[in-house]
Amino acid sequence: MLSTLASSNSNNKNARMMSLLANTPVDADEASINESPYNTSIHKRSNRIDDNTTILRLLNNTPSVSEDTLCLLVLELFQQQPLLFAIPVVNHSNIPTGIVERNSFVELFIKPYAKELYAKKTILSFMNKTPVIVDKGTSIDDIARIIVDAGMQHMVSGFIATTEGQYLGIANGHNLLTEITQRKQASLFHLAHYDQLTKLPNRVLFLDRLNVAIIQSDRQKTHVGLVFIDLDKFKHFNDSMGHSFGDELLIAVAERLVGCSREGETVARLSGDEFTILLDNVKSQRDLDILCNRILDAMKRPLQIMGREVFITVSIGSAMSPQDDDQSAGLLVKADAAMYEAKRSGRNAYRHYVPGMNLYSYERMTLETDLRMALERNEFELFYQPQVLLSTGKVVGNEALIRWRHPERGLLAPIHFIEIIEESGLIVPIGKWVIEEACRQQMIWMKSGLEPMCMSVNISAMQFYQSDFCEMVKSIVMESGIQPEHLELELTESVCMHDVISVLNPLQELHEFGIKLAIDDFGTGFSNLSYLNKFPIDRLKIDQSFIRNIDSEPVNIEIVRAIVALGRSMSLELVAEGVETDSEMNLAESCGCEFVQGYRFSKPLPADQLELWLNQFSAIQS
Repeated sequence: MLSTLASSNSNNKNARMMSLLANTPVDADEASINESPYNTSIHKRSNRIDDNTTILRLLNNTPSVSEDTLCLLVLELFQQQPLLFAIPVVNHSNIPTGIVERNSFVELFIKPYAKELYAKKTILSFMNKTPVIVDKGTSIDDIARIIVDAGMQHMVSGFIATTEGQYLGIANGHNLLTEITQRKQASLFHLAHYDQLTKLPNRVLFLDRLNVAIIQSDRQKTHVGLVFIDLDKFKHFNDSMGHSFGDELLIAVAERLVGCSREGETVARLSGDEFTILLDNVKSQRDLDILCNRILDAMKRPLQIMGREVFITVSIGSAMSPQDDDQSAGLLVKADAAMYEAKRSGRNAYRHYVPGMNLYSYERMTLETDLRMALERNEFELFYQPQVLLSTGKVVGNEALIRWRHPERGLLAPIHFIEIIEESGLIVPIGKWVIEEACRQQMIWMKSGLEPMCMSVNISAMQFYQSDFCEMVKSIVMESGIQPEHLELELTESVCMHDVISVLNPLQELHEFGIKLAIDDFGTGFSNLSYLNKFPIDRLKIDQSFIRNIDSEPVNIEIVRAIVALGRSMSLELVAEGVETDSEMNLAESCGCEFVQGYRFSKPLPADQLELWLNQFSAIQS
């Protein structure tokens, strides 16, 4: 049909169309362009964009079509460009008047005889005449609010940007969500890597910088210095003056330590009253001696804390890489040992590590030894946190969460040991036990008369990448008697995005077997949404950082609504994690979340306590 509309100009037309989609000049003189049937239909826009304006980073280089463009020409544009999600429509003054969304438009022409019926109709009959149109100066946050108010369908169809009313470009919800999420991630990164009291780098960031410094020093044949500082009798100030006074004291000490260090040196707060300083390109131990003596001298001056003059001393230890240790953990242990040697010598002193000093091992070293025996001694337990379907108010699932009942330390949450079992490889046998125990408990509940519920289990990257992972899971399901659809495996975004091709096959195998699959902590990683759409995922669990305090952070509402819109466009269920208050629950529901999980209903409970809770909750609901 299309060839009959302008057969005499078909070669020129195709060249012109491809040029428009590539936004490059056509190899034709001005006269031939003016004769083209596209001259009255397609409007080019300039490539000159001011990249300093935030919104402009989101815009796609998409040409517009005029209102009198034939619909079949627009269809051909979509067919030739699979990634074209929408096309803006403008009048002859280049002012946007509508938008054509790809999916709905293309689906219309799948129907029999559609092309014949609509051949002579212009795009004016098919476009959405109420698109979201914003000026190029509109902020990202304002755009998000405009889309929320206009209807979340615009997350898929996109929004149009203009400059002085003229069409400039178009962007879609994927780009907007990525921009908003990256901003949120920057905030989360700061929370995760900086001490909130002193604003110094925390242990996580410090160890990362220390590892990098040691690697670089090995390549460049230089030295790294580490200074470990501990406040003397800090507990005395906390106990006698109060914690607020102690906090102000820590802030003042942090500022003084920064003042003693040189530009480029990292001053960090490890924990409590422990600080460290990292020095790159150290020439000799004398560099460390100078810094440590400078700190001791600086601490002789009084600190002004809450209207009082305070004197406090510090004990300092130091170590160098590679002489004392070429590994970050070992170097920190030895600087710590030197610091304790300074304390034993009377405090308010400095010592450098020398072989023979007593090494103060970390809690981690004993924990790893104990962990290797914990599975054999049946010290692990599973706690369960219910998931509620908001539309019915019923509990429809439970997430299994591991706990370790240490014989001396008591009940430990995963934060105390999960990193160790992952790094040691113990996550594989322990992870298998978790799946087995969760399935076993599910069958116990069903035999006791509870309604079938979905059992969610977190899967680590190391577990998932085991060659026999799928067979292991299917074997556990068959041996336990649990229905495959009653088991849900939760993976993080980073696991799925690590190696898309190798991840896709096992996910499809598990999905075909009947097991449900979910992306956990969604929104905190950098998902490639085009790949995510190819995965056989059933649910997205929105990370609790977006849910917590959602009632006081409007940007979180926009993020959650955007994630929900994208999830629904992929036919996924949405779960809000970390719901603690009625307000958070109501806002999560208003944003479109179907399921919620969090302390608003119940904290994680042992199996027997959860069964009692389920019976009581069910009685209240009925």
